[in-house]
Formats: sequence, C-alpha cells, structure tokens
Amino acid sequence: MADRVTITTVARHAQVSVQTVSNVLNSPHVVRPETRQRVQDAIDALGYRANQAARQMRTGRSRLIAARIEPAQDGINGSILDRFLHGLADAAAPARYRVLLYTAADDAAEIATYEDMLSAYDIDAFVLTSTHHADTRTSWLAERGVPFVTFGRPWDALGSHPWVDVDGAAGTAEATRHLLRAGHRRIGFIGWPAGSGVGDDRRSGWAAALAEAGIDGHGLDAVTADGVAEGAAAARDLLTRGEPVTAIVCCSDSLALGALHATGGAEPAVPAPGRVAVIGFDDTPVAQAVGLTSIAQPLGEAATHCLRLLAAQLDAPGSRPPGDGQILLAPALVPRRTA
Repeated sequence: MADRVTITTVARHAQVSVQTVSNVLNSPHVVRPETRQRVQDAIDALGYRANQAARQMRTGRSRLIAARIEPAQDGINGSILDRFLHGLADAAAPARYRVLLYTAADDAAEIATYEDMLSAYDIDAFVLTSTHHADTRTSWLAERGVPFVTFGRPWDALGSHPWVDVDGAAGTAEATRHLLRAGHRRIGFIGWPAGSGVGDDRRSGWAAALAEAGIDGHGLDAVTADGVAEGAAAARDLLTRGEPVTAIVCCSDSLALGALHATGGAEPAVPAPGRVAVIGFDDTPVAQAVGLTSIAQPLGEAATHCLRLLAAQLDAPGSRPPGDGQILLAPALVPRRTA
C-alpha cells in the first residue's frame, strides 16, 4: 500500500514549512501567489486531499458561507443576483470555502432561516443581499456575533458593518451625461417610490447630472413599481407632460424594456421627432439581447470583495478589514442602439 500523503509530505515536496501549507489550505490570501502556486502544484502532484472533518475540529470552522437566493421576479432583474452568486462561488473555491444557498420570502423568514442553519450546519458566515432601510437582518446577526458582509450598503448607518456596493448614482449620472452629449435636454427618469435606498441613489445621479448642465429636472421623473408593464405606463405618462421628453434613464432594465415598448425605441440616438432614447440599469441578458443601452454592475468584482471581507473577519477577528469594510465600486455604461 502506498504511503498516505499528509500535509508534511506536501510541505516537503513544495520545500515550504508545514505552516505555509496549512495557510494555503485555510487562509490562502495570506500566502504570496508564487508560494501558493508551488504548494498547489505539490497538492495536485501528490493527490493530497485534506480531511475536512479533522480540519473543522482543529480550526472550529466549517468553511461554509450561506447566501440567499432571491424569489423569482420578472425573468429580467432576478438574473443580477444569480450572477453575483455565481461570482461568489467562483471566489470562494480557491479559498477553500463553499457557498450554501437558501431561500426566504422576507426578512422575518430569513432570520428564522439563520437560526435553523446556525444550529444545523455550523455556518461560518453569511452574505446578505437586497439591503434596505431598517434592515433587521444585520442587527440580528451582529447582536449574536455572527460574521457577515452585505452586497449593498447599510442605508441607515454606513459604518455599521462591512459591505460592498455599486455606485448607482455614478451610473445614472454617466447615463445622463451620455444623453446630454448626444444633444438631449429633456431627459426623463423612471424610478422606484422614495424610500428605496437603491432607487433613491440612482435617482440622485440623474438629478445631479441635469443640475450640472443647468437643467431643472422638476416634472421629468416618474415613480412606479419595478416591472415591464409599469415601465411602459410610466414612459407614456412622461410623454404626455407638456413638452415631451426625448430620452429616459431608467432605474432598471425591466423599466427600460417597458419604456422601449411604449416609445418605439431610439434609432437614431440623437433627438428626433417621435424617437425617445432609453437607458436601463444592470445590463441584464435581456438588455444585451434587445440592444438596450444599460449600466453594467461589476458583479464578479463585488463577489470577490465580499469574500475577502468575510475572510478578514474569520481569519483575524477584530483586525482592520480591507477598505475599512466599506467598498464602493464603479459601474460602467454599455452603449447600444437605444441611446
């Protein structure tokens, strides 16, 4: 029978210390990339497989991270969090973490799920999404000392816990400037009712860009629930208010798709009678398929930062997290035929 491959065998083969191999297995981010690769090559060559049960007993950690799958929406914007979760799984694998998914209809149901999972699965940490004002999920976890990070700002207190977010205001501001450069001056906005942290943030970018250009945005915006039909209705409303808009920035691709249906799209993008330029937000697969100009979120980068913030909490409790635990990423305008 061949000798059993141990962590000591790997260390000898890679010509590093046993502690370095342990760090690669448990905290790879603290090891230099070239050393990490040498150890990984030794692991692959020797066929070493760590005993997860023994590792959990030694470290007191399961290396399981839990994240919520959002309820199905309209088949458009639900893909955003799907892509984020895919990125999270990609980022977790090299660090030897695994992502456990769960569902919940609302905050209360999600907190109940936390209790069940913490008792049944020895979860190390949680990644929360869809943050909002008066978010009780974060306070519940914080009070119990459970490590977590949110993809989305804590809208009531930015310094209350580690988070990663995308700058929605910067995205809609760039979309508005893009339309201004094309010659538009009557630029409308379709967003969500006031009180939505994400929606208010995205509206503020549109308003700020108009103000920079000396344009009063009063009467140029409409608020509605998210959805294609709602976007179409809101666009028709904007087109009947005095001098009609020639372009519309939308809070989501769902709203933008509805606006496209209501206005007939925009060919060409410069102001023209009967044509309305439309820009969405999130750059979903639907936007790509129909040629909708949209704002793309760096979802893979966001997921990687979330994993790093969690690893910092787990590997060095009480230490200063990367970016002081507050990471705001820039989105990017993806121009297409609609604007």
